Amino acid sequence: MADAKREIERKYEAAPDTRLPDLTGVRNVSAVVDGGVAELDAVYYDTEDLRLAAASLTLRRRTGGDDAGWHLKLPVAPGVRDELHAPLEDDVPDALARLVRARTRGAALVPLVRLRSHRRVRRLVDAEGAPLAEAVTDTVRAERIAGGHGGTVEWTEIEVELADGGDPALLDAVHKRLRKKGLKPAGSASKLARALTDTGWRPPEPPEEDGTAGGRVLAHLREQAGRLATYDAAVRRDLPDAVHQMRVATRRLRSAFRSYRKVLDRRVTDPLAQELKWLAGELGVDRDQEVLTERLTARVDALPVTLLLGPVRARLRAWAGAGRAEARARTLAALDSDRYTALLDALDALLADPPLRPAAAKAAGDVLPRAILKEHARLAARVERALALPAGHDRDVALHEARKTAKRVRYAAEVAQPALGRPAKRFAKRVKAVQKALGEHQDSVVARDTLRELAIKAHAAGETAFTWGLLHGREEALADRCERELPGLWERAVPGKPGRL
Repeated sequence: MADAKREIERKYEAAPDTRLPDLTGVRNVSAVVDGGVAELDAVYYDTEDLRLAAASLTLRRRTGGDDAGWHLKLPVAPGVRDELHAPLEDDVPDALARLVRARTRGAALVPLVRLRSHRRVRRLVDAEGAPLAEAVTDTVRAERIAGGHGGTVEWTEIEVELADGGDPALLDAVHKRLRKKGLKPAGSASKLARALTDTGWRPPEPPEEDGTAGGRVLAHLREQAGRLATYDAAVRRDLPDAVHQMRVATRRLRSAFRSYRKVLDRRVTDPLAQELKWLAGELGVDRDQEVLTERLTARVDALPVTLLLGPVRARLRAWAGAGRAEARARTLAALDSDRYTALLDALDALLADPPLRPAAAKAAGDVLPRAILKEHARLAARVERALALPAGHDRDVALHEARKTAKRVRYAAEVAQPALGRPAKRFAKRVKAVQKALGEHQDSVVARDTLRELAIKAHAAGETAFTWGLLHGREEALADRCERELPGLWERAVPGKPGRL
């Protein structure tokens, strides 16, 4: 995997004769040290139809300065990007190409823009000489290589980047000083964005919502499809919670297809929903292993040392390590598959030419509540059936089915929140409480199965199974508590008035 760092910076417009104001004394800045001058030469790569630029991604090959090589920048938040670095070579490194595969999907990465920058560097340091930030003045000449009107553009900008581990409040203080001196924030988030804009490119904008049911559902689908592609790179980088967030996006898409069949033609969405189910299943192996490992580790950590009999931690680590490696390999295989690429292409095709039904043209406030209440009725039947069953395996299965339905009701309500406002938000919150209790119950069921397996292996190895049995009993008690709390939570999740959330 390529080296990575978190880049937190601010950019400002400048003229060729603009001088960087004195920043000494700004929030622990004791001195501003001259860092010299560098000549930078960067070629930015993208697909011919600018898929990376449309997603605010930048991929470049740069020479000059102290970090020559390939750089991929992934947006995290306004002014914050993760920069991944790979050694200088002629072609796009495989490690970086894989991270944008969800965007490129086989399309070639070609030279797009060349930027040559004359950079004047100044380092902001504290009283001990430790770096706090770096302020640079760049005089840039950009040349469009492909995919536009050609020609060159020139500009000057000032960039202030926080040092690794620095306090973001420093950037706020520097910002105030620069604004007092008349500097204005840059209009573009990156040099590439400015170069593209100044040479005639305009990023695609999603259609504005028009108050219809179709407009609201499609806006939600676009958002989740975007999250799917965004978290693809995070999963490949093995970032915390990335698998979970990507899996949630697949579930939200699939749930919207099912809940809003009056809006979208199921003859088109059903096959796509099946592929999303496949992807969620592949991601689920990794995610379920992650959740179970965290749960069992926390349970073991909570026990007094006097109750940890035998090599409990070692056995748990061995189990977790083996399961994690297998799950991780399965996840990456799915993301590298042609089936996954075809799924992303199918999502794009649906969003480009949505299979809208007549109800899509009606007001969102008329169509969406009915769909949500229909899902709620399905949930009611499943909750009531589960509560009527005696404790045991059948009830556990029924509660798990109710949990999945509760999640679908909640997702349907969240789709409608921008259109329906607070009633949908309150309803989603109440259903989420039911879902959470059901989820805790199901996690306990899965944990008990694993604890039993660990106990059997411990016994076979001549170890005491006392600790595993103790944890099994605690999980059983937790599940019982969830079942006792469920009726009260469910009562609060029932709609207040007929036909209303």
